[in-house]
Amino acid sequence: MTRHPNRPSPPSSTRSSLWLRRVRALLAAGVVLGVGATVTMAAWNDSEYATGTVTAGTFALEGSVDGATFTATDASNPHSLGFSPGADLIPGSTSYALFSVRTQEGSTGGSVQVLADDGNTGGLNQHLTYGLRTIGGTTCNATTFEAGTAVVQRGSAMTADAPSSQPVAADQGSTVNYCLELTLNSDAPNDAQGATASPGWQFLGTSSSE
Repeated sequence: MTRHPNRPSPPSSTRSSLWLRRVRALLAAGVVLGVGATVTMAAWNDSEYATGTVTAGTFALEGSVDGATFTATDASNPHSLGFSPGADLIPGSTSYALFSVRTQEGSTGGSVQVLADDGNTGGLNQHLTYGLRTIGGTTCNATTFEAGTAVVQRGSAMTADAPSSQPVAADQGSTVNYCLELTLNSDAPNDAQGATASPGWQFLGTSSSE
């Protein structure tokens, strides 16, 4: 700035005060500018969203004592196995019964494990042993049992469970035919004469994603 030759210079205190006012004004302006910059930095944004629906499947078994007529039951109303012969067993004799299992219509696939009822004790049960095999058809007798695939070894206690399971395909896609063999022990005592037994088994199904 060019000072007028005839204008006296302001005192130094006045110059200092003027300088301070200018600095304060600049600082104030800087603060205002800073706030303004923060406001204008806001960004636009947008989002996409997705959702979907899934439905759980079902797994259910049905059984048959003749390999032809299948129904679903529960523990309170079990299938009645047709052991043959079912009476007049003597020590060392055997009796056989068929039981077939498959999945119900619309069911997923899975596997079946045979579990003996813990109540298969006392009475005539204590003098019986059993074996279980899968067979190719629906005829269960001494011949087909011998030709079958062991599930429970012959001569097992009446409370013995099967150590493995058998696969069943989805939607009635396959049937597992079991042949049960009961044997009255050859050393059954005289007091076993006329005794009866009603052993039971659970065919426990487990679903599979395969």
